[in-house]
Amino acid sequence: MAKPAKSKRPVKPGGASPGSNRPSRAEAESAVRTLIRWAGDDPDREGLLATPSRVARAYEEWFGGYDEDPRDYLKRTFEEVAGYDEIVLLRDVRFVSHCKHHMAPIIGRIHIAYLPRNRVVGISKLIRLVDAYARRLQVQERLTAEIASCLDSVLKPHGVAVVIEGAHECMTTRGVRRPDVSMVTSRMLGVFRTQPQTRAEFLAAIDLRSAARVGKN
Repeated sequence: MAKPAKSKRPVKPGGASPGSNRPSRAEAESAVRTLIRWAGDDPDREGLLATPSRVARAYEEWFGGYDEDPRDYLKRTFEEVAGYDEIVLLRDVRFVSHCKHHMAPIIGRIHIAYLPRNRVVGISKLIRLVDAYARRLQVQERLTAEIASCLDSVLKPHGVAVVIEGAHECMTTRGVRRPDVSMVTSRMLGVFRTQPQTRAEFLAAIDLRSAARVGKN
């Protein structure tokens, strides 16, 4: 019997795992069938026959960030900004990621700001940057740091600020089961770290319920 073909999905340099190590679609679907049986159901019953295929397609979407290099989205910048030298802020960017410990969703919003140094990037690219990192197995602390570090290293602005507010379904739907809890993390670089007035301006602009809580992360 011929061996199943390996997945042909490309992996860019920014991906976290080499494409040659990926199992085939058939192997992935077989793994889902095993999980269905382990959960106590029958993968061959009518309502579940197409579930393995659907789950595989959903994983391609949820974890598509492994096929992207986030730095690519920041390569095209604009210098005709008429001397603009104030904060650029994108607020309330909704994201969906997955906890690397339980593979449960992390759902929330991200606020990104930077103080440009003669050039800016299209705002849609910031959203793509968020998605490229969010669509991987994550912990919120690392997601916060990765977005800030990428923006800082590519654009080289005067400063970068990233705040993430996330609800972790590994905690809200299992374990301690606390649906009313959200987690706040932040990464301040450059002037947002060294100049309290600039940091305060950013925190006021995103209207965080408790700015003091952010400073502890």
